[in-house]
Amino acid sequence: MTEDISVESHDGWRKILLNAPARLNAVNAPMLERLVAALTAAEADESCRAILLTGVGRGFCAGQELGPDVTPGPQGAPDLAALAGRYHHDVVRRIRASRLPVVCAVNGVAAGAGVGFALACDIVLAAKTARFVQAFVKIGLVPDSGTSTLLTQSVGAARARAMSMLGDAIDAETAAAWGMIWKAVEPDALMTEAEAMTAALAKGPTKALGAMKRIFDVAPFNDLHTQLALEATLQGEAGHGAEFAEGVRAFLEKRPPAFPR
Repeated sequence: MTEDISVESHDGWRKILLNAPARLNAVNAPMLERLVAALTAAEADESCRAILLTGVGRGFCAGQELGPDVTPGPQGAPDLAALAGRYHHDVVRRIRASRLPVVCAVNGVAAGAGVGFALACDIVLAAKTARFVQAFVKIGLVPDSGTSTLLTQSVGAARARAMSMLGDAIDAETAAAWGMIWKAVEPDALMTEAEAMTAALAKGPTKALGAMKRIFDVAPFNDLHTQLALEATLQGEAGHGAEFAEGVRAFLEKRPPAFPR
């Protein structure tokens, strides 16, 4: 059987692929465990400096697979709180807490949890043919996988509520115009651009990029004075680092920086 999570190692970065195209990469508990393991392994690899997350086939991720373990039946109702809390949310936490920049290339439909996985990443590119849909309402559920927060932060409360309550799909160009993603690109250019971006990040100042993730994660929740204090602390740490020293040398010598790996 084909592994439903595939990993490709490149020079300084890894591509993690959701690889269940027959079901549009809908996830189940074992697949989510393997996804968390792949993200954790990339994090633990000192030579890995960036991650690209994408899907195989026509879909990025169609959300949770509605298999027998999550379908109400004679045995009673499924424990969806445990499923979301242990599996879906572990993926979101792993991406957000990573020291590494994570790029997402949304190659097709992102529905339900698939929206959360994409928005948890640091930079999101999507094919113009891709669609984003908060599908939870269609089966009588509420948003999970962090989408209630991540979507509200990116598009605002009015749009987040309407997307979730109506369940209407939006296209990638609308998502870009709303600030939900970084850019919508032509489908045949998506992977080339996403791979080039990930490779560029892998050559960047990894510690500074990790600190940026910390700053932006808490920015919506901190008041200005708290955020200024955090910026000062992290800037002080960066100023004593080898990345800053190399960046300044490269600037003065008018050459591209070669950040320490």
